[in-house]
Amino acid sequence: MFLTSTKYFQSTAARAAGILFPNLHKALYVTCHFNAPAINMNEQIERIKVKLEQLKKLDRNLTLFGSQKHKYKLNATVSLDTINQFESTYKIKLPNEYVHFLINIGNGGAGPFYGLEPLENVLFADLDYKRADLLLNPTIPFLHTEPWNLEFLSTADEEENEDEYEKQRQEFKEIYFDKEQMNGVIAICNYGCAISINLVVNGHEYGNIWTDDRASDNGIYPSYELGNNDKTTFLNWYELWLDNSLAEITRNPSIADTGTISNKQIAKAGKKSWWKFW
Repeated sequence: MFLTSTKYFQSTAARAAGILFPNLHKALYVTCHFNAPAINMNEQIERIKVKLEQLKKLDRNLTLFGSQKHKYKLNATVSLDTINQFESTYKIKLPNEYVHFLINIGNGGAGPFYGLEPLENVLFADLDYKRADLLLNPTIPFLHTEPWNLEFLSTADEEENEDEYEKQRQEFKEIYFDKEQMNGVIAICNYGCAISINLVVNGHEYGNIWTDDRASDNGIYPSYELGNNDKTTFLNWYELWLDNSLAEITRNPSIADTGTISNKQIAKAGKKSWWKFW
């Protein structure tokens, strides 16, 4: 027996586009690839660059969560040919905000949690143990529009009928961890502990960030780990990470001075760290 659990999240933040590049072929690509923007993406890209540089200078001792892995370094940007090839192979169009990040800022590296995955890694279903035989399928639309979870409830007593109990549990796992639950996404960020942060590239949730937290029995849901109450798109998600990180450094200036932070300091500041969503 399976029970489905859902919550309601309000959808916000339309996807934006229309950056003008000095290079004409890039401008033509953007014009053909995207609709007119509702947000000035040029300004947001520049803000992100400035904030990332500020954070790198302030957290020089790499104390914030995940920073020791990515070290605030970015990989080289991606060429339009590479993006076109990826899109052609999987018959999708990558969300415009994500494309602009790849073109203008970097192909993975510094980012929330353990950092952003490079484009060449985004199809691995397990970011902890990357396997060529366990890949995501972005060509099929994402199934979900609301948080989704299942609870295992067996009709058999585990002690009295262990075989039947285990049979039902295995049947549950096959449904719960079916890879089709995460069709239509690319895995852009590794939270750790088999939790992945994903960008929807196909389906009604196109452009929104979703979390696959099934390894902790928490299901699949719109990402809220950074404190956002509504669904969020790529650049807003990334900039919120920067804002949260800069705020934490500001609340605890000893991080920058000594490279250490204690739970007592966090409690005194009156707010838990941005990465503690449990």
